[in-house]
Amino acid sequence: MTRIARRHLLAAPSLLAAAPAHAQAAFTRPVRLIVPWAPGGTTDILARIVAEPLAAALGQPVLVENRSGASGNVGSDLVAKAMPDGHTLLFGSMSTHAMNHALMRTMPFDGVADFTPLAMLGFAVNTMVIHPSVPARSVPEFIAHARANPEKVAYASAGPGSTNHLCAALFESMTGIRMVHVPYRGGQPAVTDTVAGQTQLLFSAATQTMPHVDGGRLRLIGVTEAARWSRQPSIPTVGETVPGYEMAVWYGAFGPKGMDPTLQQRLNADLNRIMELPAVKERLAGMGVEIAVENTDAFRRRLVADAEKWGALIRRLGIEAS
Repeated sequence: MTRIARRHLLAAPSLLAAAPAHAQAAFTRPVRLIVPWAPGGTTDILARIVAEPLAAALGQPVLVENRSGASGNVGSDLVAKAMPDGHTLLFGSMSTHAMNHALMRTMPFDGVADFTPLAMLGFAVNTMVIHPSVPARSVPEFIAHARANPEKVAYASAGPGSTNHLCAALFESMTGIRMVHVPYRGGQPAVTDTVAGQTQLLFSAATQTMPHVDGGRLRLIGVTEAARWSRQPSIPTVGETVPGYEMAVWYGAFGPKGMDPTLQQRLNADLNRIMELPAVKERLAGMGVEIAVENTDAFRRRLVADAEKWGALIRRLGIEAS
């Protein structure tokens, strides 16, 4: 046994104890868990947190592999074309499965039809923050300010087609306000310039914005999910002001299409149980990731709805990935 395999099998006692008694069946060799981005991102960290308890549940090492490239398409395509026996899995996201098909001119796979949805893992809390110079302390006040100053409020993004961009584009579309999009090459410069007041609005993950909110450099006025953030329950959702508005930046587990339904349900049960473990929830909460357990039917409905919703918006606005 390799050192990596041994490490993944030696889970903490509390995690090992949670494994069901029947978990040793069906898996006969190490499981490849593909992350379609470089090491260090939220999806990669999530995969490495889950790998040990999943290995204990399956009775085989779970080896995380980073296969980055083409905005997540390289690693995702590897899983789409793998054998549907459960030994090659993907930790993907809303972008790879519900946005890339509209942002990319060509796609090597269908984000809905070519995968078996296994489990909704969670979502990154996504915030709406403004520079303190903006005379608004709530979403309604911000809308009134932007409406009174058409094309004078600038919002930052990590680039065309990024979730920052689409959050703001949807907000414009649903409120009728007109703002100026300022795309950057990555999320950090977008945050930096919003803190500096070069741009006035940013939709971004709580992990990026909250240190500046806590320091008084940015003002938090809303979150983009359907429900309020458990750690900031006094902050309303954007949808409370703009009915129907939602951007849940979710992460999910997938297998290739054609997986046996019994295997699909087993992996759903194992992953849902793992995500509810106190040790897992605590680590993810520190990253601004909220757990979102769903059965496979609910996860598929979410996948289909988001692919239609974001695909329609992207095509209507003529957005292409940078």
